[in-house]
Amino acid sequence: MDKRKLGVPLVCHGHSRPVVDLFYSPVTPDGFFLISASKDSSPMLRNGETGDWIGTFEGHKGAVWSCCLDTNALRAASGSADFTARIWDALTGDELHSFEHKHIVRACAFSENTHRLLTGGIEKVLRIFDLNRPDATPREVDKSPGSIRTAQWLHSDQTILSSCTDIGGVRLWDVRSGKIVQTLETKSSVTSAEVSQDGRYITTADGSSVKFWDANHFGLVRSFDMPCVVESASLEPKLGNKFIAGGGDMWIRLFDFHTGEEIACNKGHHGPVHCVRFSPGGESYASGSEDGTIRIWQTTYHEDNDSSSTNGLITGNGKVKVTVDEVSRKIEGFHVSKERTATEEKEEVVNTATTVA
Repeated sequence: MDKRKLGVPLVCHGHSRPVVDLFYSPVTPDGFFLISASKDSSPMLRNGETGDWIGTFEGHKGAVWSCCLDTNALRAASGSADFTARIWDALTGDELHSFEHKHIVRACAFSENTHRLLTGGIEKVLRIFDLNRPDATPREVDKSPGSIRTAQWLHSDQTILSSCTDIGGVRLWDVRSGKIVQTLETKSSVTSAEVSQDGRYITTADGSSVKFWDANHFGLVRSFDMPCVVESASLEPKLGNKFIAGGGDMWIRLFDFHTGEEIACNKGHHGPVHCVRFSPGGESYASGSEDGTIRIWQTTYHEDNDSSSTNGLITGNGKVKVTVDEVSRKIEGFHVSKERTATEEKEEVVNTATTVA
């Protein structure tokens, strides 16, 4: 066995269609959380460390392309093909507000101070909603040159970065003037853009390349060619010495940030990988795939660990054991559909019968 392959991941089931976006919250007094967006129209919230399912946000009528949590993980946001971006109470699952758009919403992001929501999509318009006055008309930033694929805040909410689905490059917008102040040039369209936790780097994935840019001076710091077309990349947040990338070949690879050398590769997904993200402490990272699953991988793996001892959470078939006490303690009163509950009970009976057998 290739020693560079890491151990058995935590496998998180629940979505019925491809997982297209993942977002980790910062560490909060209650731990950290992971939210996922899927084409099944139902964003899901999980314990970021264990992968345990906490709840599902129900209400969208189309594929959900983007999701995020605010700094305190008290509110969630999602952007959808139903022409809306929605704000949710992350403690109860209740919808707090729905922002109407004229076309598909592909990107959404809370500002650092949590007072504003940024959205973008097929309309080629970046909008800024004031969450203290949700019924007010949003501010519209100057028209984007293409359909918006990603959108993020940086520089303490003074700058916005965005990429497009149909043209290359990352555009940096001055929030005050609403104008493009810089373009980071790429040959292919940028499918993933991430601002590092310390604000130093912008990580982009375009075509078969992963690039790292200086977030303050906008120069290209490093560029690495990947073994396949990559859809997403993420930089390790604490030390900044590793990065991950995933794409069309269904593998998630771990690389050295300084040399680009491949440190490890993970296989387990049964479809292209659409999104990868490091946890806020860098001890693990998550991947979302066309196969509808999320997998959480340990950054450091010891060969003597087996699947039954990884955090004590993986069964022999690789499924996550959901702890009822953990779920109820984290989110009391989160709405759970009757259909989902029945399905989970059926799975529990099957798993119990298999164990007895």
